[in-house]
Parts: sequence; structure tokens; C-alpha cells
Amino acid sequence: MTLLARNLGQYSTTAVGLGEMPLTIEGKPDHDQAVETIHAALDAGCRHIDTAWAYYESGGPEQSGEELVRQALQSWSGPRDEVLVATKVGHFRNFTDGKPTWDVDGSPENLIRRGKESARALGVQSIDLLYFHRPDPKVPYEDSIGAMKQLADEGVAKSIGISNASIDQIDIALSILGDDLVAVQNQYSPVFRDTEDTLEYTAEKGLAFVCWSPLGGFRKSKDETRFEAFKGIAAKRGVSYQQVVLAWELSKGTHVFVIPGAHRPATILDSLQSGELGLTVDELAQLG
Repeated sequence: MTLLARNLGQYSTTAVGLGEMPLTIEGKPDHDQAVETIHAALDAGCRHIDTAWAYYESGGPEQSGEELVRQALQSWSGPRDEVLVATKVGHFRNFTDGKPTWDVDGSPENLIRRGKESARALGVQSIDLLYFHRPDPKVPYEDSIGAMKQLADEGVAKSIGISNASIDQIDIALSILGDDLVAVQNQYSPVFRDTEDTLEYTAEKGLAFVCWSPLGGFRKSKDETRFEAFKGIAAKRGVSYQQVVLAWELSKGTHVFVIPGAHRPATILDSLQSGELGLTVDELAQLG
């Protein structure tokens, strides 16, 4: 399979990456299937894996997502140096009223500590791409970004990204990080288009835009009618509607990347084909 490649900072990597989160949070598959899923993506040519410090089950062992990625890469026989591994710091898991939830800690001391822990969990001296996972309303954004700058300066990370960021926050990050900032990872999909302003702004600033939950998220209620046009085109093309969704997102600019999740090999293998789908002008007009 020949996969679409694009430049993300200093890296040339596949435009369709693997979002690791479903393999290690609630509802995850067993360990062998999780490793098999990562190996299947890599064997098919995927060279972009996205994980996070906070990808673990609430109440369970921390950093299990990063540990899984390390184990999968160590047991893979392919060229590890070709694979861009991105991770994120600033989130953590807990419980609210007995239900698994997410919380944030963007304090500089926490980000610096967690960044170094992420490098150790991934088994690397320097992380390829390290994101600030989510702004913390309790901490000035400049302070959090200053900590990310320190991680870059100390060589803990080769490049920096920010996630769940507004245009104003992108500007703050650029003013502090300069060329160390290479990517913005925001939610974007047919059911969540609120970040189109940042998608366009990152193109102007020469930054990658990485769509998280590009298929709308799993186990979340969503307006399924938003997918009808995509399903119609998919039926005519004889492909999955998920491929059409991802291809539509990739059409938004050569700076756009998608990181769909998967629980099993077949799912990510289908998603990886989206980079080669090539939607027509008429089809893109239908999708908006």
C-alpha cells in the first residue's frame, strides 16, 4: 500500500496516522490485539503514531498507552527510525461520581515532570513530537508554554505541538516557541467544525493541523445525519464512509493530518486507504 505522505515540521510522515487512545482506555482490546493493530498499521506503511501520557484507564496503571507504543515498536521488525511518535502531556485520568473522567494540570512543574516520564515510557532520549494536551484554566497559558519551551531546550522533545488551542493561544505559543512549534492538534470532523478558523490559520502560519476524533469520536452521541452525504458518496465509490470522511478532511489543505483510532487491524487498514481516495471537485462541493 502506497500511503500519502506530508511534511510535519522536520518530518516527512504519513498524512493518516494511528490514534492510539482506543487501544488503552476503557473498552480497549486485549494486549495482543492492541499490538497486532499497531503492527498492522506499521506493516501497511503508516509512519505516524499518536499517543499521550493520559491514555490509560481511570484507576489503572498510568502511561499504558505510551508503554504499549514502545512495546509494539520494539517487537516490530520494520524501520523504527522512520516512525514519527507523538505524545501529549497535561491531561490525567480520574473518577467523577464513579465514572472515568479527564482532568488537567498545566502547571510548569507538572508538564516538565510528565514530559520526562513520557520519554522514559517511550524508551527514547528525545520525543519526536510532544504536545501540550489541553489548556489549564488555573494556569496562565504563557507559563504552560514556557515549560514546553524548556522541554525543547533541554532536548526532551525534538519538536513541540499544542492541542485544543484557539487562534490567540497559537499566537502565544508561536511567540514563545518560535520554530520549535510545528503542529496544532484540534478536534475536527463532520460533526465538529468549530475549529475551521484554526485549520485555516495554521496554514497561514506554516503549521501542521492534526485532526483528533476525525470520525466524530467513539462511544459519543453525535448527529449521524451529518454523515449522510459522506455515506452517499461512499456507496457510489464502493468504499467505507469513514474513508470518505478522512479524505474530505485531508482535502482541506496539504498541512492537514488525521489520526483515526482503531480497536482492530481491519479498521486502521481501511482508514489508511483514505489518503489515496482523491475526491472530485463535485464530491467536495457536496460535502462542504
